[in-house]
Amino acid sequence: MKLKKVRELLHAKVLTEGLPWENVEVETACGADLMSDVLAFAKEKSLLLTGLIYPQVVRTSEMLDIKAIVFVRGKVPPQEVIKMASEHGLPLLATELSMYHSCGCLYKEGLGLVEADDI
Repeated sequence: MKLKKVRELLHAKVLTEGLPWENVEVETACGADLMSDVLAFAKEKSLLLTGLIYPQVVRTSEMLDIKAIVFVRGKVPPQEVIKMASEHGLPLLATELSMYHSCGCLYKEGLGLVEADDI
């Protein structure tokens, strides 16, 4: 699924202006507020949905080749986090929707998930 579609489905705002983000392709989604869970279960080419707004979210995403981050529940990271993500070419989006609602919308529209057999 392209990030353009993700943005539309989640009514999200793009935080990293100037990055080419619309055609970034994500294959799965990972919704978590524990970076240890992200490290354990996320796959490459994933979209990370989280309510955490700290630099560790960007660092974790870089390590795992996560393609973009969506901040849920109306959270917006500090400018330093947005700048860090921009420098690494990592698109950031923000939505007012809850994590549950956001993940459900993406799943309903066909975005893949990590299956129990994959873990």
